[in-house]
Amino acid sequence: MQKDDRNPARDRELGMDRPITRRDFLNGVAASAGGVAASSLFPGFALAAGPSSNLAQDAPGYYPPELTGMRGSHDGSFATAHALRDGKFWKTAGGPIDTGEIYDLVVVGGGLSGLAAAYFYRARNPTARILILDNHDDFGGHAKRNEFRCAGQLLLANGGTWAIESPFPYSREARGLMTALGIDPPRLETKCHDRSAYHDLGAGCFFDRETFGVDRLVTGMPPLVPASTLAASPGISAAQGPHLSSWTEFLAKTPLSADARRDIARIEEAAVDYLPGLAQAEKKDRLSRMSYKDFLLNLVKAHPDVVPFYQRQTHDLYGVGIDAVPALDCWAIEFPGFQGMHLDRVPSGRISFTALGFVTPGQSPYFFHFPDGNASVARLLVRSLLPSAVPGQTAEDVVTARVDYGKLDAGSSSVRIRLNSTVVGVKHLGDHASAKQVQITYGTGQQAFTVRARATVLACWNMIIPYICPELPDQQKEALHYGVKVPLVYTVVAVRNWTAFQKLGVKTVECPGMYHSRILLDSSVNIGEYKSSKSPEEPILLRLTRTPCLPGSSARDQQRAGHYELLATPFETFERSIRDQLNRILGAGGFDSARDIEAITVNRWPHGYAYEYNPLWDPDWPIGERPCDIARQPYGRITIANSDAAAAAYTDQAFDQAYRAVQELPAS
Repeated sequence: MQKDDRNPARDRELGMDRPITRRDFLNGVAASAGGVAASSLFPGFALAAGPSSNLAQDAPGYYPPELTGMRGSHDGSFATAHALRDGKFWKTAGGPIDTGEIYDLVVVGGGLSGLAAAYFYRARNPTARILILDNHDDFGGHAKRNEFRCAGQLLLANGGTWAIESPFPYSREARGLMTALGIDPPRLETKCHDRSAYHDLGAGCFFDRETFGVDRLVTGMPPLVPASTLAASPGISAAQGPHLSSWTEFLAKTPLSADARRDIARIEEAAVDYLPGLAQAEKKDRLSRMSYKDFLLNLVKAHPDVVPFYQRQTHDLYGVGIDAVPALDCWAIEFPGFQGMHLDRVPSGRISFTALGFVTPGQSPYFFHFPDGNASVARLLVRSLLPSAVPGQTAEDVVTARVDYGKLDAGSSSVRIRLNSTVVGVKHLGDHASAKQVQITYGTGQQAFTVRARATVLACWNMIIPYICPELPDQQKEALHYGVKVPLVYTVVAVRNWTAFQKLGVKTVECPGMYHSRILLDSSVNIGEYKSSKSPEEPILLRLTRTPCLPGSSARDQQRAGHYELLATPFETFERSIRDQLNRILGAGGFDSARDIEAITVNRWPHGYAYEYNPLWDPDWPIGERPCDIARQPYGRITIANSDAAAAAYTDQAFDQAYRAVQELPAS
């Protein structure tokens, strides 16, 4: 965690004392919509003795997308789960209240996989009664939505998962679901993406004094990653436009050492075979067993000063730096240094899923995304399940639809979504091989409730399943614990205008040594009634990315360290770092954090995206024997669906796992 040096004078200069739209009461400690803080967030709410009346989500004005401050895994959303893990929950919760509710299906987790499981189950059983339980104050899981109002203008951002694209070919089931929801990505890309936006702006790199000895923004930066890989990450943006320099011209303006400038130019432009005399398979095998950092230092023989420049370039895709990503993966996503190695695009050797996918033959690339990322996909799924809660008819009009949260858990509906409800127990009523029902216990505030179901899909994170379903076999529980989810932060800052970016000639700024490693202007998507910012004088959203990790250890250990950091970092630390970083980078263009920032939302995901197996650290298991294969096995009337079950953090994989889980449920 960054050291929190409080300087009252500097804080006033940054605008830390300025009231902005922020609802992280007590630094987020009370930001739960279940329990005491709900009355502060949503006036009029008080927890009733039963689960289906006077819930937070039924209160007038309940609309989580508009909340700012600390979001994502907001404080309160994980308190019950942590208490269960630590053996403390039942000491204060008391005995659970039996609601008397019986469903055909209960889905634990209201993310994309959970919502898709409900969709697939209802397609098989049109009259089924379905309950979806989720611990957060909003549905969608990682597919969260951030809404802002600046100068009367609606501005939208993704609070989590961003892209529909996948490195895998979409399955028939996943593509069919997208089609049923009205999502036609190539058509929407052509219709909605404004390719002319920011056409005169390029990219820059900010060298901070703590890392590079001086604060310096250098513009005209050539693209670090080619356009063919851009779709996979919202934080990567190609440098296009008149300000583009050659690598030699760009590097000459940087404070990097002469050795670093020479070797970066060589890495980016030289065509050298660093493994001469080896066959294709041998080269790929060698590259799969070394990190990209080791490739640069030990094969390319680059000076160590190049490492700080490249270290974080893999953060967006992998959640760790180049010290923990295989060189073969970096070749597959077209990182520099491999130009002369004559590697073909036929998959071979130990290459991870992420890298394999980018070279899948026959997959047509497209770059469409909704303004709020995959939150619109979640909204379309909810509309298909509960049409009265989400007005409209099309993929275009869902973007500006206002969800009626009071209709998500209506007693008259055959499908219900119950938020702020953390599942703490799932067990068969009898032996799992012969039981006809499953009992599900969930906590809301300080009270526990039970419902029963004829079938249950656990669409929550793998890591929580052994705690809530202890009857699973020990081998399966061990496999469920294997993956360590990738911690990450998507920060969104609403600003009065983007004239500073225009004056500096940049739309994207790489920040290899700073708190957030990248800053970019919101991409321009005009869909339905939603219109993006056109003029530099208009309000806009800035996207900032941060992936906390601990370089030098295994990927899983790095991600564990990131979990602890995010959970221990208060909103105030994020805000101070954001204001300082924006002032230092954009100040020369006239930006003033104290004046220009209207709102800040920090989408914190301590347990972010699914862990993808890393050849540097993980065994080369055959298909069927990987931890994810063992972890997702059905158990009586309980099945498992989530992206963890695929060990792949992509929307289509979440859909595929939902479909599989539903097919595995008993027919009666």
